[in-house]
Amino acid sequence: MLDRLQIIKQRFDEVSDLIIQPDIMSDQKRYIQLNKEYKDLRILMEKRAEFLELTDNITEAEEIISDGSDAEMVEMAKLQQEEAKTRLPELEEEIKFLLVPKDPEDAKNAVMEIRAGTGGDEASIFAGDLFRMYTKYCENRGWKTNVIDFNEGTSGGFKEVQIEIEGEDVYGTLKFEAGVHRVQRVPQTETQGRVHTSAATVMVFPEAEEFDVEINPKDVRVDFFCSSGPGGQSVNTTYSAVRLTHIPTGLVAQCQDQKSQHKNKEKAFKVLRSRLYDMELAKKQAEDALKRGSMVTSGDRSAKIRTYNYSQGRVTDHRINFTLYNLGNIMNGDIQEIIDELQLVSNTEKLMETGENF
Repeated sequence: MLDRLQIIKQRFDEVSDLIIQPDIMSDQKRYIQLNKEYKDLRILMEKRAEFLELTDNITEAEEIISDGSDAEMVEMAKLQQEEAKTRLPELEEEIKFLLVPKDPEDAKNAVMEIRAGTGGDEASIFAGDLFRMYTKYCENRGWKTNVIDFNEGTSGGFKEVQIEIEGEDVYGTLKFEAGVHRVQRVPQTETQGRVHTSAATVMVFPEAEEFDVEINPKDVRVDFFCSSGPGGQSVNTTYSAVRLTHIPTGLVAQCQDQKSQHKNKEKAFKVLRSRLYDMELAKKQAEDALKRGSMVTSGDRSAKIRTYNYSQGRVTDHRINFTLYNLGNIMNGDIQEIIDELQLVSNTEKLMETGENF
């Protein structure tokens, strides 16, 4: 492991030197990539420093115990040795997972789209519940959320809603949330007290930079319309909302959250770039998952991934057969434990795939 960490230290020193070079700083794309690499490597360097300190402590303690001339020092050395030997295996596991190759997209911001599926009005209400759950989670993480577009349900919630999420490692954290989410409960609209099953689809795609995807303006049809609000009422009488249609693929992106037509157009183009980028990424993810038989791929958007059962207070993620009886807190945004389990499974799969000995 030390040999591997030494190679990484050499790269860290190299990147540390590169990011202060004027020609690198003037190249935005290269600078962003190197800055991200620097942050990732710095975490490993902190773990390396701790690893070296622990091994030094063990060696030092062994020497004191072997000497045995000072009983009090020997007792302290035994405690130091025990603490270091307890921490060392945990640290080695942490380093192993940090050495797993990261997807370059993981550090990106993300666009999340939640759509009501089967279940009529109840599906729209559930889509609204998921929207609240994710925005609460993002708020707890200190991430910034911004509604790009929405279409409200007739009895509450959303038929569909898109949110832009900005922060650190957003896509890498939320990408496994993509798929079909099911809810089992007595709907607000149900008079007989019967439990219904409804669904909503969540899509998460990395926010593409301009240099990730080039769009020919001639391939895009631009339409302007009035922003809509609750009950279909017009929010303003100006045509500030923007809809973009990418003619070669048929992809549509629209934005109506800003009063400025120019700003809405800018945001809609950002979403369109992300959708085009995501199309290619989804193909790659599906192929990669097929190769290694992954349980937590985010490539299959039609897979039923999670059930929220209200009568039992239960949430089950079907991909990893993981269940929590904590539905109230989860719907309030406390989903970190589920995300941690999904990331652990994914990293373990990658670790096994590399088959490296550390």
